[in-house]
Amino acid sequence: MKTIAIIPAGGSGRRLKTDLSKQYLMLDNLPILVHTLKVFQLTAAINEIILVVPKGDISFVRDEFIQKYGLSKVTNIVAGGKERQDSVHCGIKAIEGKCGVVVIHDAVRPFVTQKIIQQVIAATKYKPAVSCGVKVKDTVKETKDSGLIVKTLPRQHLWLTQTPQAFRLSILEKAYAAAEWDNFYGTDDASLVERLGIDVKMLTGSYDNIKITTPEDLIFAEALLKSRAGGKMQMRSGFGYDSHRLVQGRKLVLGGVEIDYEKGLEGHSDADALIHAVCDALLGSAGLGDIGRHFPDTDPSYQGISSMILLDRVCKMIAAKKFVINNIDATVVMEKPKLAPFVDKIVAGMADVLKIRVTDVNIKAKTNEGMGFIGRKEGVAVYAVATVVRKGAHCV
Repeated sequence: MKTIAIIPAGGSGRRLKTDLSKQYLMLDNLPILVHTLKVFQLTAAINEIILVVPKGDISFVRDEFIQKYGLSKVTNIVAGGKERQDSVHCGIKAIEGKCGVVVIHDAVRPFVTQKIIQQVIAATKYKPAVSCGVKVKDTVKETKDSGLIVKTLPRQHLWLTQTPQAFRLSILEKAYAAAEWDNFYGTDDASLVERLGIDVKMLTGSYDNIKITTPEDLIFAEALLKSRAGGKMQMRSGFGYDSHRLVQGRKLVLGGVEIDYEKGLEGHSDADALIHAVCDALLGSAGLGDIGRHFPDTDPSYQGISSMILLDRVCKMIAAKKFVINNIDATVVMEKPKLAPFVDKIVAGMADVLKIRVTDVNIKAKTNEGMGFIGRKEGVAVYAVATVVRKGAHCV
């Protein structure tokens, strides 16, 4: 029988003080939700994933996350309920076919490992319900509402509970039905099983398996990623250069933005020298040759094509080589027109295509002080540097 993972992803960004739901926030150039789902995607013991999201997010999540990142084990995306418990119940009701074990995991715990997932699943052979957690390190005090200490609790038997939690489906359905009947809401799924008098086995999880809820959690998560990458991280740089002649009868396009000017750049495509230089820098950083090799000017399919389309294709080539773009720095050299009024728009457009922050794209404009072909206003030259990073599978 199948083992199905239910991932409730209905959280908001209130405690993170952001309008974007916390599961969609970016962490190391990937949404937190995608980090989490990728671990379950790679875990052999998981046959299917049911993802539970707010009703209005279903199409967005399917297009921008599931299809885009090839998360084929996500077989169903269902609308959640008011509380987390309601959302998990929606996921349980969406199970189809023969299922033996259900694994429930918080969407905003991206540092879960395949090993932990496999351990909680394996333990259901001996116990009907299994949780994971870590032992309390600090001394724990019980207090009154006034803040006065009542007693000190013996910490050797105290655990901080985490997910994943695994259950035999029949037990989980019974626990959720009883909770619904009694209008009982627990703090985790295991608590619903416990109230039926059924034993829940606790396994050792990981102190790294944090739940990203507050701004401090996000800072810690970023630090944890850098630490995990360690020696597996490979940083490479590439340099790009391009120049085009200014001619009558052409539109001037730089960085994907059309600029009002009496002349435009001559070339087979839209002749966007800035994007061409950036493409060459990116290709060079990944050891993929140059733009001419991949998009030759002898190919009629590239006649007049927007260079932003070429940039998007280069990004996909970089991703296929397991590189993540770190930053771009480019200098445009031309006498006229002034580029400064268009820089913000150029940066925003490039960052969107590159899937990086606007603060990671830097565009500068210089004149050539009247010297050479640039000084004579005959053309434009662009220099670009790109830095990419290749990391190990640090979330698996």
